[in-house]
Formats: sequence, C-alpha cells, structure tokens
Amino acid sequence: MNALKSIIKYQVHDTFRSKWLVVYTLFFVVLSYGLLSFTNDSNKVILSLLNINMIVIPLTSLIFGTIYLYNNRDYIILILSQPINRKTLFVGLYLGLSVPMVLSFLLGTGLPILIYIRNFKEAGTVLLNLFVGGVFETFIFVSVSFLIATMNENKMKGLGLAIFLWLFFTALYDGLILITLQVLREYPLEIPSIIFTILNPIDLSRLLVILRFDISALMGYTGAVFNQFLGSGFGMIVSIISLAVWCVVPLFFGLKTFSRKDF
Repeated sequence: MNALKSIIKYQVHDTFRSKWLVVYTLFFVVLSYGLLSFTNDSNKVILSLLNINMIVIPLTSLIFGTIYLYNNRDYIILILSQPINRKTLFVGLYLGLSVPMVLSFLLGTGLPILIYIRNFKEAGTVLLNLFVGGVFETFIFVSVSFLIATMNENKMKGLGLAIFLWLFFTALYDGLILITLQVLREYPLEIPSIIFTILNPIDLSRLLVILRFDISALMGYTGAVFNQFLGSGFGMIVSIISLAVWCVVPLFFGLKTFSRKDF
C-alpha cells in the first residue's frame, strides 16, 4: 500500500508539471466561459458542453494515455528492478494520469460554471450528471489506452489504434447501428438496441444527461428505446453500472497483459 501511494504521489506530481495538462485545463475554461457568455440558458450550455466533452475527453484520454505509458518505459523498467509488484506499479501509473486529468476537467469546466452558478439553479442534477459522465469517460479511455500501449510494442501502431478506436466510438459506431437496424427492421430490435447502447461508453455517458432532460429522442432510436423500456430512473442505474464495468474491464486485461509483459 505504501508503494502504491508513493507511485501515485510521484506520478500525479509529474503529470501536474506537464504543459499539456495546463492546456487541457485552459481548453475547458475557455470553452465553458465562452458558452456561458453567449447565453443564459443553462440547458443549451449543458447540451453544448456534453456534445463537445464526449468528443474531446475520449480523444485526449486515449492519446495522452498511450503516449504516457510509452514515454514512461524507462521509468517502468527502473521501478521493476525494485521489489515492487507489477500490479501495484500499473495501478499507480493509471491513477497517476487519470486523476490529474479528471481534476483538470472538473476545474476547467467547474470554475466558469461557479461564476454563473445562478443560471443553474434548476439544472443541478443534470449538471452533476454532466460531470459524472466526464469523469467516467476519462477513467474509461485512459484504461483503454493503457491496454493498447501494453499490448503493442510499436508506438505508432498503438497511437494509430487509439485514434481508430476514438473514431469508431464517436462516429462509426452509430452509423453501423443505424445500418444494422435498417437491415433488420422487420425483427423486434428493442433489446438489441439497448445492448448496442451499452457497448458504447460515449453513448452511455451521453445518456446520463439526456435521460435527465427527458428528451431521449436526441439520442435517436436507441436512446428512445432505452428510455421507454428502462425508464429514466432505472436507465440511470444501468448506465452507471455499465460505465463502471467499462472502467474495470480494460484495466483488468491491461493489468494481466502488463503482468506477463517482458521488459
């Protein structure tokens, strides 16, 4: 436990010294403040932040996470020469990156909102879900990036796979679902639609906010089905549990690969 705390402390300190984290924080500050300056409608601001966050957070988490693990290879070899468990090191590296990124997102988005907090008196729950979704997205895609980096020795191949996964989840996935639903339109597709939604962490994070707005039609057919069959309350629980599973599964397989990896 002491070794884990030491690794996390060092990695968090090292990550906070990085210029890219400052840029990452400033991006959310400028974005949030800019949106709040243009309109007093809290719903419009939250939906705009939601759409942008669901693109930016997965991309940055995947790229930074992949580069982070590749660039720390010498440090990993040095630490492994000490009597430290590989699982402890892997979890320490993971938390050492994901926690600062989460704090940057919360700080960058939260500060402008605090300035205009009077505009969000009736949107507190929706705003909370926006933050929860962003936090989950960070932990999920950092864990996916660590799995990619541990499974691929080639840095360019790892980065290429990370970018492809981002494109797949943000753009290609929904298109493939629409094609599938159109081809199989004569069959009952409610349950498969819910499963398709659960298999995409970005759609799940978006549902956390959309279900609170009670405008699931914005999510298309799958969102409407999700709300109709699960309801907003139970749908929220299913979404959060599914997001938690998305956090744990890539981290688990990354940990297993890292434990067997020959450095």
